[in-house]
Amino acid sequence: MNWQEKINEIRILKLNIYDKLPKNELFFTTEELSDALKNGLIGFSLAGMPLRTRSKIFKTKVCEVLGYIVPKSFIKCQPRFVNQNFDTYVQKNYNLQIWNEEIDPKRRYVIVKLNEDDIINAVKVITGEELVKLDKTGTLTHKYQARIERKIDGIEIFSEKDSINILPHKHCLAYISPLAMPNKYSVLSLTEIAGKLPELLQHRFSFLGATQERKRGGHIHVMLCKVLGYTSSEDDGQFPDIKNQLIEVKLQTSPTIDLGQYSPSDESPTEIVYEGKRVRHCDVRYVVFSAKIENDVATITGIALGNGFDFYTRFPQFGGKVVNKKIQIPLPFDFFD
Repeated sequence: MNWQEKINEIRILKLNIYDKLPKNELFFTTEELSDALKNGLIGFSLAGMPLRTRSKIFKTKVCEVLGYIVPKSFIKCQPRFVNQNFDTYVQKNYNLQIWNEEIDPKRRYVIVKLNEDDIINAVKVITGEELVKLDKTGTLTHKYQARIERKIDGIEIFSEKDSINILPHKHCLAYISPLAMPNKYSVLSLTEIAGKLPELLQHRFSFLGATQERKRGGHIHVMLCKVLGYTSSEDDGQFPDIKNQLIEVKLQTSPTIDLGQYSPSDESPTEIVYEGKRVRHCDVRYVVFSAKIENDVATITGIALGNGFDFYTRFPQFGGKVVNKKIQIPLPFDFFD
């Protein structure tokens, strides 16, 4: 029985991906799975879809390609496609991320490549045994997440005061780098920062596509530096984004806030020194921009700011004390060849 015949029989039997296969012959070999998915997925467009929607549409398409009935909802299980023992990953770059689990040598991993127009142009099916050879670290990277449960409306300060001693007075930041070490002459209070933010409300800019979080974040970084009074918008990619103001910037087009490797409430010291003392992670101020998307245009609808110490009182952490983790695997550039 070849892969086309297997697809036809799965369709006739009206199976879904969670059913036990009625006979072993309906299980695709890795080579057959690769051929079937390449045949059905290459050329399929995911353009213009939010990430959550894109994930559902893609999994729906995989079901249709393999002959399965599309379930009413996709269960969060491992692997996602149970009776064919594979997970799927949609990639626009060569940095594969696997969340909250080790690589399973017995599982298959379907890795799909998008081109610049978000059209699938390559499919690779690889076993966990092969994939683990590409994982140079073998470790899970910690990543914290929080969620927006209550809408951010206008300008909102969620901390009563700064957790470090800041004297509110006029500052000239025009000739200071955003990456310069903070001092009492340059650092603005939360209240002063909030007073400069209204002109960013209703600011409109190109959404740039669902996978362009970094470019959108870069645009907001530039705009925030400008309204704070800087003439440059240098960014070294390190925490926090605007070191001179002890500010970490978050742009949200969805309720999930990715916080990276640093928990806002962490009381351990950073390498940043302010007035002779090392700044703690919880002293860093967070400026969270909320944006709505319409017709591929993002509009800032609300901005919330406060100390890391108070962050989770406004934006609850996912899973309480649970930390999300991921394996990051740099795929070789000839991976899809």
